Amino acid sequence: MKTISDIIEEFILSQLDDGEINLSRNELASFFNCAPSQINYVLTTRFTPLKGFDVESKRGGGGYIKIVRYSNSNKINHIHNIISNYIGSSIDYNNAVMILDNLMSNNIISVNEYRLIAVAISNKSLSSPINNESHLRAKILTNVLLEKCKEL
Repeated sequence: MKTISDIIEEFILSQLDDGEINLSRNELASFFNCAPSQINYVLTTRFTPLKGFDVESKRGGGGYIKIVRYSNSNKINHIHNIISNYIGSSIDYNNAVMILDNLMSNNIISVNEYRLIAVAISNKSLSSPINNESHLRAKILTNVLLEKCKEL
């Protein structure tokens, strides 16, 4: 059964046909008969830069929400943003897979590329006596993404 958060997310995604939407938090909360904090929750958990979205929000009278999905023209910037803000010098497998999910859902990598990268950065592939899997995973993922930038 879908939660109210799922329903709100689906609604917003359905409105993002051209990659951008402007909304009113209060109108959206009124439409879904929920508290504005529920809208905030959906925005902060489901429309993040890591998932391929930029959210600009202003609260108060005349407040608004502007959601922009990263477009083809800024995929390279999106990749560099992920590298600098989310990978760093170390990354665990779950966060790395979240990044791969984002890249695949934004058509930056294919399903096959997703699978190959996921296998390459898995704990099984990286297990070593050095026990520095997170650092090595970050280097592999960073270099693969930088190589992908050359194709775009």
